[in-house]
Amino acid sequence: MRRAKVSIIGAGHVGETIAILIAREELADVVLLDILPGIPKGKGLDIAESSAAAKFDSHIAGTSSYEEISHSDIVVVTAGLPRKPGMTREDLLKKNASIITEVAKNIKKYSPDSIVIMVTNPLDVMSYLLWKVTSFSEKKVVGQAGVLDSARFSYFIAEELDVSTEDIAALVLGGHGDSMVPLPRYTTVSGIPITELLDKETIDSLIERTRKGGDEIVNLLNKGSAYYAPAQAVYNMAESIIKDKKRILPSSCYLSGEYGLKDIFMGVPAKLGSSGVEEIIELKLKAPELASLKESAKICKEKIQIALEASAHLMGGKGKVASSATCRGGRKK
Repeated sequence: MRRAKVSIIGAGHVGETIAILIAREELADVVLLDILPGIPKGKGLDIAESSAAAKFDSHIAGTSSYEEISHSDIVVVTAGLPRKPGMTREDLLKKNASIITEVAKNIKKYSPDSIVIMVTNPLDVMSYLLWKVTSFSEKKVVGQAGVLDSARFSYFIAEELDVSTEDIAALVLGGHGDSMVPLPRYTTVSGIPITELLDKETIDSLIERTRKGGDEIVNLLNKGSAYYAPAQAVYNMAESIIKDKKRILPSSCYLSGEYGLKDIFMGVPAKLGSSGVEEIIELKLKAPELASLKESAKICKEKIQIALEASAHLMGGKGKVASSATCRGGRKK
């Protein structure tokens, strides 16, 4: 029986951690790709050598050649640059748009039947851009957003209530970042809405901490960003797709009228199965919740236009992706 194949583009901390999780659980064989010479092969070999001690038989290989991602069931994109001193968010957006355009062209060429999970920030914008460049079905491109944000929200709630994280089901919609939309009335502890367990002031503080979750870790690390939680979120999505579990996971999906939004990727509850995004669940949001979601979408739309212009410049042959384009793994998650 053929084992599934997952290719991970970008061998930074997020990429390598995803590779370890997938390999150790024997979910799939793994290809770890990075343009930096030696890095993917070294990390791939290190993980492979650990298989004898950890007792797993998944095959894992590192490479700098896109040809090696051929026939992937899933391609995970973590490639991107971090924001450097003096660089504006728009500068970073344009840089990562160029990187993702190049990545998308290679995915389309070498693995046209794959399902793509986007991790690079700004997440919703890069999901849209990759979808545009590859011309893949909207069901075949999905961004990892709400799974991570909901996990953070769940952890903070568990910490506040001193209960097990196993009993918490949190839901966060919208863009991945400051404009995310946590939904307290859809967030429960053993089925009990947190609105019955916590006062509004406490809930608001937990929501704010969730929105700043990536920043909190970046500030603590001083150099680098989160990777364990983002990697686990990707694993959960990949598992649902490969095993056709059809889990309902908050993910960045293409919307064509749902929630009154069109032609945009945004975090919504989605059923993930073997064909990718199999269904988008449209909740009956209250007016303030829907207004927050639409405000999040408005911010995303503005960034999409900037990304498309940067991509068009590259696709037209007027620009060139820097040789260090893909793989420092510097997303703020």
